[in-house]
Amino acid sequence: MQETASNTHATRTVIELRKKIFSGELTGGTRLLEVPLAEELEISRTPLRDAMSRLAEEGLLERGRHGGFVVRKFTYADVIDAIELRGVLEGTAARLAAERGMRPDGLSCIQAVVARLENCFGEQPGEVDFEAYSKYNAEFHQELAALSGSDMIEREVERVTRLPFASPSAFMPDKADIAAFRRSLHVAQEQHKAIVSAISAREGSRAEALAREHARTARRNLEVVMTEGGMLKERVPSLALVVP
Repeated sequence: MQETASNTHATRTVIELRKKIFSGELTGGTRLLEVPLAEELEISRTPLRDAMSRLAEEGLLERGRHGGFVVRKFTYADVIDAIELRGVLEGTAARLAAERGMRPDGLSCIQAVVARLENCFGEQPGEVDFEAYSKYNAEFHQELAALSGSDMIEREVERVTRLPFASPSAFMPDKADIAAFRRSLHVAQEQHKAIVSAISAREGSRAEALAREHARTARRNLEVVMTEGGMLKERVPSLALVVP
């Protein structure tokens, strides 16, 4: 019972610390002091250490030189590299799915997700349900990784997407006021369809190339955010982790 309670407290603490990091309340380079942080979160130091260890595994924290944990700093180049890495991994997943074949239920599941994504677009140009799209987009990428049939690939895709700026929906919030974002979602949806089509047709090289190109949509969206700056940049919580 004590172990279960400790795990529950650690999970809750992981969520709370993520919020503080993503919001910019805990900026890159901040050293996390156990005693005041444990008091603030109203937990003991043991589940707090467990939570910080989990966040270190996710890449949001790193161990300090003299012990303890520090909020990790990321550069713009780190963000680009993380997106590229996701593209490589998802490209590999798509190729393996095409070359090794997949279960019929796997194909039907990802096709159903593509259909739900299609329903996120309204009749008027630029009309998009961003909240629903973000949800189903994440499901698409989870299904794509699973189609590879490789636990290792699926695990590594999950690992890299834990970094908020490398996730498939990293730069999706509050895009309704930017025409370039709306267009990018239509392009991304066509890429979803093409990836599934290539996998179904057992075209491994094409599926891989399409998946890698699809990941670069996030990079282009990042460039729009950084170029626009100002209010738009403030609406993307994950950028609180990126230092100039």
